[in-house]
Amino acid sequence: MTTLFTSYQLGGLTLPNRVVMAPMTRVRAAAGGLATPSMAAYYAQRATAGLIVSEGVQPSVIGQSNPGTPGLHTDEQVAAWRPVTAAVHTNGGRIFAQIMHGGRVSHPETIGEQPVGPSAVPAVGHVFTPTGPQPAPMPRALDIAEVPEHARSYARAASRAVDAGFDGVELHGANGYLISQFLSSNANLRTDRYGGPVVNRIRFAVEAVAATVEAVGADRTGIRLSPGGTFWGVEESDVPELYAALLTELAQLGLAYIHIEATTDEEVLIPLRKAWPGTLVMNPVLPLGPKQTGRDDADHWLGLGADLISFGRAFIANPDLVLRLRGQLPLAPVDEATYYQGGDSGYLTYSAHAYAA
Repeated sequence: MTTLFTSYQLGGLTLPNRVVMAPMTRVRAAAGGLATPSMAAYYAQRATAGLIVSEGVQPSVIGQSNPGTPGLHTDEQVAAWRPVTAAVHTNGGRIFAQIMHGGRVSHPETIGEQPVGPSAVPAVGHVFTPTGPQPAPMPRALDIAEVPEHARSYARAASRAVDAGFDGVELHGANGYLISQFLSSNANLRTDRYGGPVVNRIRFAVEAVAATVEAVGADRTGIRLSPGGTFWGVEESDVPELYAALLTELAQLGLAYIHIEATTDEEVLIPLRKAWPGTLVMNPVLPLGPKQTGRDDADHWLGLGADLISFGRAFIANPDLVLRLRGQLPLAPVDEATYYQGGDSGYLTYSAHAYAA
């Protein structure tokens, strides 16, 4: 019988369990987008996860969304990540880097220029900047000649990730960031080959994934998706058709996995599981919604055919989450005020269960 604690073969990696640490922005990088010793300790503490997916890592300066996030576009950044991946491996873990291009979800104060997107349509809400939250600015619509370069930026970052010791990469195709913006029917108003009908709106995602597969191999490449999600004001028309078409194209590339968020009804998600021939990582509850993923949610989706289950917030306060889930031990609460404040408080200060107060 398959359980959350059954091993799983993911490409060339043998995962000791089916618990995935989901990518979570923690804004603890040093100046220049450099990973730090604290980040090495943070991920190493959570190495009992079957797989760790890192926080979103920008593939370029213009791809940065938030201040304080790490990059993978300079030699210095690669060198800074090596102690992080080494610490995870020393503790017996496996780690993928999530490659995240923010697109329109950024600000000139953060990146030094106007953010870009598929169209000149601003995100909804306030974005983080070095001087505090500000309304999302108007992005510059990418010229058609620029679009392939941004697709290839994921592949270049993926190559650097492998050089830095990551076991693979996950492209962030969810939550209103650049790939998601191209999939959207209201953030993407283009009338060229990248906009309009479904076959065009999926093109950027497919090109980014294909370039990454060519750069580092299919068994080292995954993608995260949020079907029907409305983060940062994106909307998607014809969600079942859009994602069925996207998964059909991605299936031909032989990816390590797709990572789907529960951003729409199961009536939509279950057919996507059936349509996808490979590994499915399922994030069973709405990210940043009122509920955190628990054991029951994980078991429910394993029963629906998911192969791996990702946990987000539960991993922040519970570095030994796998042990707690296995023993049905209580989960420590997370201090939301420390999500993005920087420093080690609320980052390295959560104890394993044996030492909990």
